[in-house]
Order: sequence, then structure tokens, then C-alpha cells
Amino acid sequence: MLLASAVVVWEWLNEHGRWRPYSPAVSHHIEAVVRAGPRAGGSVVLGQVDSRLAPYIIDLQSMNQFRQDTGTLRPVRRNYYDPSSAPGKGVVWEWENDNGSWTPYDMEVGITIQHAYEKQHPWIDLTSIGFSYVIDFSTMGQINRQTQRQRRVRRRLDLIYPMVTGTLPKAQSWPVSPGSATSPPAPPCSCPQCVLVMSVKAAVVNGSSGPLQPPATRKSVPPSGVVKLPPPPGPGAKPLDSTGTIRGPVRAAPSQVIRRQTSSMPAGATAGSPASPPGANGKTGRVALATLNRTNLQRLAIAQSRVLIASGVPTVPVKNLNGSSPVNPALAGITGILMSAAGLPVCLTRPPKLVLHPPPVSKSEIKSIPGVSNTSRKTTKKQAKKGKTPEEVLKKYLQKVRHPPDEDCTICMERLTAPSGYKGPQPTVKPDLVGKLSRCGHIYHIYCLVAMYNNGNKDGSLQCPTCKTIYGVKTGTQPPGKMEYHLIPHSLPGHPDCKTIRIIYSIPPGIQGPEHPNPGKSFSARGFPRHCYLPDSEKGRKVLKLLLVAWDRRLIFAIGTSSTTGESDTVIWNEVHHKTEFGSNLTGHGYPDANYLDNVLAELAAQGISEDSTAQEKD
Repeated sequence: MLLASAVVVWEWLNEHGRWRPYSPAVSHHIEAVVRAGPRAGGSVVLGQVDSRLAPYIIDLQSMNQFRQDTGTLRPVRRNYYDPSSAPGKGVVWEWENDNGSWTPYDMEVGITIQHAYEKQHPWIDLTSIGFSYVIDFSTMGQINRQTQRQRRVRRRLDLIYPMVTGTLPKAQSWPVSPGSATSPPAPPCSCPQCVLVMSVKAAVVNGSSGPLQPPATRKSVPPSGVVKLPPPPGPGAKPLDSTGTIRGPVRAAPSQVIRRQTSSMPAGATAGSPASPPGANGKTGRVALATLNRTNLQRLAIAQSRVLIASGVPTVPVKNLNGSSPVNPALAGITGILMSAAGLPVCLTRPPKLVLHPPPVSKSEIKSIPGVSNTSRKTTKKQAKKGKTPEEVLKKYLQKVRHPPDEDCTICMERLTAPSGYKGPQPTVKPDLVGKLSRCGHIYHIYCLVAMYNNGNKDGSLQCPTCKTIYGVKTGTQPPGKMEYHLIPHSLPGHPDCKTIRIIYSIPPGIQGPEHPNPGKSFSARGFPRHCYLPDSEKGRKVLKLLLVAWDRRLIFAIGTSSTTGESDTVIWNEVHHKTEFGSNLTGHGYPDANYLDNVLAELAAQGISEDSTAQEKD
């Protein structure tokens, strides 16, 4: 545990594996529920603070965000940042998307931009943190380094994120890729490079003659610093300045983001603190890493590596020293220096290449898949079933409760013994009626269930907000398109004994229907055709058959806002993850991935699609 002060930012994981921050107001609301403890019920209704988030509920026990109308689950986390950084001052950096609305940057990016802005730099290059953009403060513009396209950016003031002090966890495991979003926390990485880095950490800690310097990136305030924590600000609160509330030698820097995940940089080797001398003899004389620039770090690491290579010592690669990786190349140099200092062999290599597509395949080599009929399937718009009111639909799944228990309705968060607290369009049922779902037994205001049904696809199905049990056949709002599938004579990494199933999705742009967010408005379809890959194994074919059911039920894609580009009214993935890398796994969307097939089967089951579904489709 680490004793520190920090601002708390609640974040959610998007389909591309990036953590996106909730607004300061929403984070304050979640923190209030967390601090209230068990009496608050363990659920956070986001619509109570932001009407745009009305369909969303956070379950604090499982740390998941649940969307009531679609059943979508996304992991959430409680993250900590330096009080003197952008979220601690109420500063938000945003970029303008194609529709003229503003999208906030990821928190780490916003902190990096704000640090450069405070230093009065004329511009900041974001390449070092994995983004091919330059922010020009003189024009307040974002420039794409590859396409030279420019967008406007802006800096605005908002509420300060909630602040905490005390013991903060050093590290926490959570899903780091969409494919593992619903999996239990994974153990620490056991690859040779990470094992060696951990060994260096242990050697430095155990062999040092004196105490280590505390890593600058793990503490928000040095031990001598004094922090005065204000109460959570109200709507009219002004952002903190750099002198009014924080006293002591505090400096904000991009590297000072307080991250709870395990760092690949050895302890004591952070920028701003010299490396403690490794070895049991307590010898000094090591070069302080803080005094070396990036070029010198690389030269030192390469020189030490060459000595080891020349001596014939077997080596383990330290990658990402060169190229445009999100990992700062200097970190690889630092790792190499410390590994060499501890007597561990180092070899410097270039990063692996991204392999999205297989080698060229002729038409004669493409084969149909045994046990799967046809090689393509189309979908068209399906109108919602008419003739039944929401009340009539829900009547099939509910039993009325005459004497409700003294518990909260987890939709409106009011007591079941009191009328529903839902404030939207008024359903025709009485607000004090209570019903129990027949299969799972969870109890809600019928008024709330009708409102939830009206906010969804209105397809005759219902999903329990608590346990996610699906009643009826759930369908989606996927626009018309084509799904092709066939065998190609190549193997995926991790599946050398079988061929590959290639799926090709094609969806053209068009006009949104009544079931979409903006009926009558055009929508875009970026990146089509999209190629996806499965191993031609027994389980791979099982996944394909269930994906065909999901396609027929319009659950593979939806129309919404892209979490990657911020573009709205565009075709996006809809919570059933696909592998789009053929020969690598650099983005987390490729192979090998031992858990992928099991994970996607679980995601399909969450949408109400199982082996029984294939029999239902035939009937």
C-alpha cells in the first residue's frame, strides 16, 4: 500500500481496450455511492447525474457498467492521478469531431497536453505516448502527422475530480483487452522479459546498501510535501490553482500519472530519481539515470548489450527500443541498463510487425466449411413486432407482488414499498405496482420495467438488469449488410494443426431507421469490408455457427459513436469481439490467444445465443 494524496477518476473500458474517463460530475456521484457503503445498495444509476447516461448502471461489486436496453457490460475502474495534474485542476482537453461536437481526450493524453501547455511550449508531439498527432497551442489545433489533417482542440474548465488521501493500492489487475473484459483478473505476466525485469527489481531492493528513493511516478507528493484536501466541490466551485491548495515541491509531468497497474520499469529507475546502486557490496558510481537523455540511454544500453553478445552469453530481447511504439523507447533503454547491471543478458531488437492479413489466396484454394451451409448470409431491416403494448409483452415474464419487500428497486433506486422514482415519459401502469421476473426471481417496479423496455429495441424481449437473464429472443439494430465465411489454407498462430475460417463483413453506409439513434439521418460505415479470423477447429466452427445466429439477430454491429475516432452516427462493433489480426497479436485483436474462443462464447451467451439458439433458428 502507498500513502499518498490523489484525485480519483472513474473510467470505463471501450471496445478497443482504452480506458475512457467519466466526467467530473459523474465521478463525484460514483464516489458518493462508494463512500456511503452497503446502505447505498452497491449500484450507481448514472442517469441521476447525467441524463445522457440514463440507460447505464454501475455494479460496484463486479466493477461493471451495465446498459439496460442492450445488456452491454463494460469493465470500470477507479483510477488515481496526481492532484497537481489536469484532473486535479478541473482542466479538460477536447478535440472537435466531424459533427462539430467535442470529445475529451483520454486522461493520460489530456495530462500530457496540459503539462506542455503549463510549460508554455509552442506545441506538443504525442508520438511518444502512442498517438500520431501534434497539438499546436498557437492555433489550438491537432495535426495528424500522417495525413496532415487538422482539427480544432480546446481547453475548458470543469469541476475538479474528487480527491482522496491515505493508503492507495500500488497495483491492480483488470482486463487490458476487449477479449478478456469479462474474465477474472489475470496473474502477472510470466514472459521471459517481464520475469527478468521483476528479478532486477528484487535484486535492486534486496542488494542495495541503503534505502531506495521512492519512485517519482508512484507518489503524488514528496514526503516533505503538505497537501490540504478541500471537500468535494459543488457546481459553482472554481478549479484549484497550483498554489492555493497544494504546498510542497510538487511538479506535474506526464510521467507523474499515478498508475495502479504494474510498471515494466524497475523500481527506482524512474525519470527524476536516480537508480539505487544494485549489488550486495553497496558500491556506488552508477550513472544517475536522471542525468542521461534518451540518446545517451540508448547508447549505454547498446554498448552493454554488445559486450554481452560478443562474449557469447545467451540473450533475451528487450523490444520497443526503436520504432513508433506506444512504449517510450527510453524505457527499453533503462530496462536494458538495469538488467545488464544485475548481470542479466540483454539483446536489443526491433519491434515485431503487425500482420493483419494472410498471404494471398487464389479462388481455387477457398473452400466451404464442412457442417455449415452456404458461404454467405445477408440481413435486411426488420421492423419491430407490432400489435402488443409493452405492458402486454412484460405480462408474459412477470408475476405481480402484492407485498413487496423493503428493498431498493435497482432501476430507479427507490424503495419497492414506495412509488417508482422514474422521471421520464410516463408509462400507462401505476407507479406503485411491483412485479417479480418469473425465471430469475428479481423484483422491480413494473413502471420501471416498462420504461426500460420502451428505451430499448422493443423487440418482445427483456433482460434482467441484475443477473442479465434474457426473456424472449433478443435482437439488435444492425444495419443491412452481408456476412461471408469460408476456409483458407493457412494456420493461425497458436493453431498450427488446422486451417483458418475467414469471415468478411460488408456493410454500406445508409440512412438510419426508426430503431436507430437518429432516424432519417445518414450513417457512415468505416473500415469495411472487415476481415476476421477463427481456427477451423471444433470449437472454432461452434463459434462461427453462433456468430451466424448473432448476425441474423442483428447483434454483431450497431450504429453509434466510435470510441476510437469520436465519430457519431457510424457503424460500430456491438460487444461480440472479433480477431482482426491474422499473423500477430500486437493490438490484442489477434492470435495466439488461448482464452479467446471461450471468451467470445461467453459474450454470445450474454446476448442470449447458445447451442440451443441454432436449433431455434432452424425451427
